[in-house]
Formats: sequence, structure tokens, C-alpha cells
Amino acid sequence: MKVLIAGGGTGGHVVPALAIGRKLRDAFGAEVRFVGTERGLETKLIPEAGFPLELVKSGQLKNVSLMTRLKTFTDLPLGVLYCIRLMRSFRPDVVVGVGGYASGPAMAAAVLLRIPTLAYEPNALPGMTNRLVGKYVSAAAVAYEQTTHYFRNATVTGVPVRPEIFDLPRKAEGEAPRLLVTAGSQGAAVFNEFVPKIVVRLLDAVPGLTILHQAGSRNLEKTREAFAISGADSLRIAVEAFLNDMPQQYAAADVVLARSGSTVSELCAAGKPSLLVPLPTAADDHQRKNAEVLGNAGAAVVLLQKDVTEQSLLEALTELFSDRERRERMSAAARSLAKPGALERIAGMIRGLAEMKKG
Repeated sequence: MKVLIAGGGTGGHVVPALAIGRKLRDAFGAEVRFVGTERGLETKLIPEAGFPLELVKSGQLKNVSLMTRLKTFTDLPLGVLYCIRLMRSFRPDVVVGVGGYASGPAMAAAVLLRIPTLAYEPNALPGMTNRLVGKYVSAAAVAYEQTTHYFRNATVTGVPVRPEIFDLPRKAEGEAPRLLVTAGSQGAAVFNEFVPKIVVRLLDAVPGLTILHQAGSRNLEKTREAFAISGADSLRIAVEAFLNDMPQQYAAADVVLARSGSTVSELCAAGKPSLLVPLPTAADDHQRKNAEVLGNAGAAVVLLQKDVTEQSLLEALTELFSDRERRERMSAAARSLAKPGALERIAGMIRGLAEMKKG
């Protein structure tokens, strides 16, 4: 079986793409290649994982200048032609699009060549590429029921999440409460600004509370300085650029303050109550849509960034920590949205498409 996986840009695209590629290689002996662009995380993560990576020119169409859009429209047909040549040489049985800049030309080329295609969509509202190709793909693996109508033959598979996050140890009785603040590799400016401003009052309101705050590498020292200036007990606060062992951090957390991109699937798998502040500039406002899924299910509190103030953030966090029964209900609601075995289901769909082609 030969599979071409196209897309990337951010970790939300590249990490699940890599998980799918590894699963296909390890479970089925598949030969897997990736298609990305020179600007995305794929240029680092894909080669490090030992997979071949082809680079295609493609760019943004939304929230960019007219010149950038014109360049993208110029690059797109060239990208499609490049992908056609690549597919005629590699002869993949299936092409998988995970979203991102490179996904568009690759999926278009596969449709033109009548190669079976699978679109992977982790968000409640698909990105532009998946919305454009959704009705032409052979099948789609999506995270939410409400997303299925954007695609042909869509299956709600869930999002690949590390198995250990589904099986976290329970916190010991009497263990100190913990707030985990996380926002991906870059951190979140809104968290870096407002959490230090409320930290003294929050620590006073929640006895024994400890805080682990992920600030991103560019803002690490500035955020540490803000916490130091606040006068809060430094022994109860840790500020890091990155958090490497997320299963361990989820296990220790009682409440998670986060954005609502790919993190929401891990929150559901971990069964963690959360306060979600969607990134307002996310493409098509998809983070707000993701957050609303958890909010409507009672698994999270949603606070829009425009409504974030010292008072609103302090009140939301204090209320969550002061009501254990509510947190337990939120935890159960989050787990009800989780979908263990997503990676196996997605890999099985790809294998099924390959067998249909060969049959």
C-alpha cells in the first residue's frame, strides 16, 4: 500500500498527519510520503520522523493582502501540476488531505487523477481547503457529527490522541489543586497578560492552589517577570516555555485554561474541566465552534477573548475551583465526547479505500 499525506503548516495539522503515517507504516507496512510547504512545521517534524517530504508552493487566501492572494492563485495551478507529476511517479493508492496549504493542490490533483482520497478534519467547522474539496473526496474522517454534511461519505472517527491520555491516574484525595494554563507552542498573549494580574487574588481564593503556566518561548522571560512583579508566592507557580509531558500535566490538573484548537480533543480524552478562550483570529473562527461543542455539552466554560478582563477571568476560575461537583459533571461530559481508537478507525478507512482501488 502506498499513501501520500498532504497538508501541514501548524502542529494541529502536522501532528495528526504524522500519527496517521506512523500507524499506516507500522500496522500495514505502507510506504508513506508527505507533501507540505517550505513554511510549515512539516519541514522539521516530517524528516525527523524518517518520512520523505515533497514541497509544493501554496499559500493563504484568507485574512491576507490582495498581493498574497494573487500570488496564491498563481501558485495553485503550478502546485496542482507538480502534484500530478508526483502522483504519476509515486502511484499512491490513497491520498490523504489533513488541511493546510499543501492539502489543496494535492487533493485537487488526486481528484483529477481519480485516485481515492480521504479528507481528515479535526475541527467543528472545516478549513477552506476541506470545504472546497469536501464534496469531491472519496471519504472523510471528522471529529464532530455536525461536520459530516460538508463531505461525501463522512465518518465520525474522532481525533488521534495519545492512548495514555485516555487512561490518566486519578488525583489522590487531598492533593493540592492545580491550574494548568496551556496554549500550544507559542503560548497565548491573553493568558500571559491576564493570569499574572489575577494570580495573587486567585491563590488567595483557592487554598493550596498551584499553577503551571505555559507561556511560549518568545514570551517566557516577560511572563516570568510579570508573575514576579505580582508578588505571588513563587513556590506555587511554575512558568515554562513548553510542556513536553502533557499526559502527566493533564493528570495533575483540576482545571485547564486553554485555547480551543486541537487541544479540545485531548481535554475530552483526559476528562478535564476547562475554561476555553478561543483564538479570535483563527481561520473561519473555527476555535469558537470547537469551544461551543464542549460548552454546549457542559464540558467547558467558554469565555470569548473580547470579554476577558481581570474580573471575568478571576470569577470564572474561582467558580470552577470552588464547586467540585460541577467539575465532576464537566469531567464526565468531556469524557462523553471523547472517541478512543480514532487513529485505528482512520487507518482502517485508508486501508479500505486502498483495497477498493486494487479490487
